[in-house]
Amino acid sequence: MSESLHTLPAMPAARQPGCPFDPPKELVEARDHGPISRFTFPDGHEGWLVTGYDLLRSVLADSRFSSRKELMRHHPLIDFGDFEVPPAPPGEFLLMDDPQHSRYRKPLAGKFTVRRMRQLTERIEQVTAEHLDAMEKAGPSTDLVTAFAKPIPAIMICELLGVPYADRGSFQENVEKFMDGQTPEDELIAAYTAVQTYLAELVAAKRANPTDDVLSDLLDGDLTDEELRGVSLILLAAGLDTTANMLALGTFALLRNPAQLAALRADPSLTERAVEELLRYLTVAKTFMRTALEDVELGGHTIPAGSTVILSYHTANRDPERFSDPHVLDLRRQDGGHLAFGHGIHQCLGQQLARIEMRVAFAALIQRFPTLRLAVPAEEVDLRPETADIFGVNSLPVTWDV
Repeated sequence: MSESLHTLPAMPAARQPGCPFDPPKELVEARDHGPISRFTFPDGHEGWLVTGYDLLRSVLADSRFSSRKELMRHHPLIDFGDFEVPPAPPGEFLLMDDPQHSRYRKPLAGKFTVRRMRQLTERIEQVTAEHLDAMEKAGPSTDLVTAFAKPIPAIMICELLGVPYADRGSFQENVEKFMDGQTPEDELIAAYTAVQTYLAELVAAKRANPTDDVLSDLLDGDLTDEELRGVSLILLAAGLDTTANMLALGTFALLRNPAQLAALRADPSLTERAVEELLRYLTVAKTFMRTALEDVELGGHTIPAGSTVILSYHTANRDPERFSDPHVLDLRRQDGGHLAFGHGIHQCLGQQLARIEMRVAFAALIQRFPTLRLAVPAEEVDLRPETADIFGVNSLPVTWDV
């Protein structure tokens, strides 16, 4: 093995001041050295960091790299000591391999097709318009996160799953605690338990009185109530948090790139391409892990069986060998093919829903409020920490001319 292989001694704790949309410079520098680096975990275990686009994509398509939770014994930020990580609970298929993974994903795949999601466009437009109306009535300033970015995807995923929207307070705050990287461990456990309890009650209610929604449709299969609870948790968490942070952070990025914002406002036909570029540029689901099930040759190096591999999605989406001027937000970019939704068997199930929500919401927001701007200096915008599973902003104060 080459002695010149770059080593990242620790995961960076913060982004560069004034660069909230860019991956931490230590990760960018690692990519500059090459698409793969060594990484030393807090428990002393030697692992690997993949930052290059092609290499990361190859890992995601390779069944020799596992997603199983019980194999993730090493965490980039925490020393677990001798703690044995348990397998993922039934239904929580993101942390499973086939055939268990397919058992849960296959019944869902047909419910999130492009065609089915496009049928929701009119409803998404209605929900978006209602929230823009409320913003305008209450204005001329608001926190875009609570007024716009959170409620639109929350309403849509609640309606899809058959969760009463009036109940959203029971779980939305708790789901966010899983993701924000700021919740103490005891509160994290309490939040997870509360959501599990709510979903158990919801599944029981659907068994008693099925309605027209995804969760009720799944009752016809062979999934147990415990499995349905786990599947629902994955769909809710993904549907609530990722799109909400893309809407808020994406608006922040557009406001910080006024020429790009002006181009989008002048030419709404750019919207679809703009959403793809924002997904690439921001990559809010920034890091995942895999475990090698056997010795694997990767980028000219042998990854020993049992090794943990960190996959830096946001660095891969800024790979200069794949994207021209990768650190530039360019809504007319032609070189698509980002990895913001992953790749392979774990590619994001709800990506078509997320795309339509973003296309509708961004287009409507910038047309309704042509003078929209930050209400605080950019450096005062409250960002989620690097420890968050999903990057974004905690709040985004904006204002506009009446």
